[in-house]
Amino acid sequence: MRRSTERILTTHTGSLVRPAEVVRLMRERTPGQPFPPAAAATLDQAVKRLVARQAEVGVDIPSDGEYAKSGFSDYIAERLAGFSQVEGVVAARFRGRDRKRFPEVYAELDAAAAGNGSGPALSGGVGPQPRADLACTGPVKYVGQAALAADLERLRAAAAAAGVAEAFYPATAPGTIALQRPNLHYATEEDYLTAVAEAMAVEYRAVVEAGLILQIDDPRAVTAWDAMDPPPPPEQYHRFLRSRVDALNHALRGIPADRVRYHVCWGSWHGPHTTDIELKYIIGTILQINAQAYAIEAANARHAHEHRVFEDVKLPDGTIIIPGAVTHSTNVVEHPELVAERIVTYAKLVGRENVIAGTDCGFAQSFAAKRVPEPVQWEKLRMLAVGAELASQRLWP
Repeated sequence: MRRSTERILTTHTGSLVRPAEVVRLMRERTPGQPFPPAAAATLDQAVKRLVARQAEVGVDIPSDGEYAKSGFSDYIAERLAGFSQVEGVVAARFRGRDRKRFPEVYAELDAAAAGNGSGPALSGGVGPQPRADLACTGPVKYVGQAALAADLERLRAAAAAAGVAEAFYPATAPGTIALQRPNLHYATEEDYLTAVAEAMAVEYRAVVEAGLILQIDDPRAVTAWDAMDPPPPPEQYHRFLRSRVDALNHALRGIPADRVRYHVCWGSWHGPHTTDIELKYIIGTILQINAQAYAIEAANARHAHEHRVFEDVKLPDGTIIIPGAVTHSTNVVEHPELVAERIVTYAKLVGRENVIAGTDCGFAQSFAAKRVPEPVQWEKLRMLAVGAELASQRLWP
C-alpha cells in the first residue's frame, strides 16, 4: 500500500455519482445477468474516463466508482446465494433513534427519496420499509465470480490507461451484510456471520490477487448503535462489535494487512445524526481489524472534532489513517486552506507518513442515489488535492 512518504496522498471512499449513461445502463440491465456486450463496452469506457478524471483532479488512489454495482451493499444480492425476499422482515428490524427523535425530518427525506427514485437509501434505510426485502433463507455461498472478475479487469485496465500506480476496490463487510439481511436459516447469529464471512472471503481474496487494494465498507458496525433502542452501555456494544470484527478477520485470513483498508462511517444519509456513537468508544476494537489503513469520517459537523481521539490512542506501527478532509454531507465545497488544516492536524497527531487525505463517505450509495450533484463532487475532490498540496508544503518544508 502506498504511503505519504514525500507528500500527502489523496483518495476517497469508493462510490461516485454515476453519469446519465451509466444510470440508464443500470436501469435497463437484468439483475444477476452479465451485461450484454454493448453495455459492457459502454461501462468499460465509462470507468476508463472516470479513473482518468480522478487522476486529472489529483486523486492518487482512485476506484471504479462502483459503477457496475447496484449499490455499495445492495450488489451482494447478486453475488451471494442463500437470500430471498421475505415480506416485512426489514420493517420489523431496522429502526433508528435519530429517526424517532426527528420524525418530520425523516418524513421529508423519505419523500424526497421516493420522488427521485432512489428509495429509502437516501435517508439511511433505517426506518420502516413496507416492502419485501432480503433475508437469509438458505446456505450462504459466493456465486458472483464472473461479475467480480469483470469489475476487477475493468478497473485494472482503466488504472493502467491512466498511469495510476495504485487503485482500490470496495467490498462490503460480513457484519454489514448480516445486519441488513436478517437470519432465518442458521441456528445462531455467530453461525450466520461465519457463513457470510466464508462467502465474502472469495471476493476479498480475488481483489488482492488482482493487484488491487481491498477496501472493506462497514457502516453498520457503528450505525447499529442508532438502531438499538434503548442504547446499550458502550461495554455491551463493544462485545457486539467485537463479534463483527472477528468475522471480518476470519474472512481476511491469509491476506496481508498492507493490502487492506477499512472504511467505517455513520451512514451517509443527510439526517441530524444526533445518535451516532462516538469514535472514542469503538476505535480500540476497530484497530483490531487485519488492515493497514482506516478511513474515518472527520470533516462533517458531527465528527470533525474526533481527531482528539488520537491524542490518547497510539496507533500500531505502520498504521495509516485516512481522515475525511471533505464531506459528502453538504453541497458547500471546502476551502483548500480548511482541507490543509484538517490534514495537518491529523499529521501532527499520528505522523505525516501515516496520513492519506480522503472523504467522509461515498458521494453516491447506489446507481440512483447521490449525496451531492456530480459537479460538486468533482470540485470537492479537486479541493481535496489542492488542500493536500498545501498541507504537504507545510509538512515537508
